[in-house]
Amino acid sequence: MKELIGIAEQVAAKLIARKQTIAVAESSAGGLIAASLLAVPDASAYFLGGAVVYTRDARGVLMDISDEGMKGFRSSSEPYAQLLAERMRSRFNCDWGLSETGAAGPTGNRYGDAAGHSCMAVAGPTSEVMTLETASGDRFANMQVFAATALRLLLRNLEG
Repeated sequence: MKELIGIAEQVAAKLIARKQTIAVAESSAGGLIAASLLAVPDASAYFLGGAVVYTRDARGVLMDISDEGMKGFRSSSEPYAQLLAERMRSRFNCDWGLSETGAAGPTGNRYGDAAGHSCMAVAGPTSEVMTLETASGDRFANMQVFAATALRLLLRNLEG
C-alpha cells in the first residue's frame, strides 16, 4: 500500500495545485485506487467520489448503464474502461474521471480474458486508455498492480 500512497501523493499534489477534482470507477482493483487517493491528507480538496463497479447490478445502479447501454461494449475492455471514466467525470461534474476494469484472478473472467488482464482509462482535459497483462494469477498482487498502473496513467496525464 505504501507504493500506492506514494503515487497518490504525487497525483494529489498536482490536482490540488491545479484546483482540479477527480472521481474513480474501479472493478478488479477493488477500491484500492480510491483508498490510495483518500489516504493522502486533504483528499477532500480533489476527491469527489468513487465506485467499485464489480457486477452487472453495480454497473446499473452505480453507473446508470443499462444492458441496452452496453450494446457494442464488453466489460474488461478499453472501450468500456473509457465509458466508465467518462461517466464518472460527467456524473460528478469533475475535471478527471479514472477507471479500471479487468480480471484479478486466480482465474480469468467469463469474457475470455486471462487473470492479470486489466483495462484502464483517464477522461479529462486529456484522455488515455490502456490494457495491462500481468500474466499472473495472484489476485492480491494483480489488484495492487492494477491500482498502481491506473494511478500512474492518471499522473502521466496530469504531467502532460
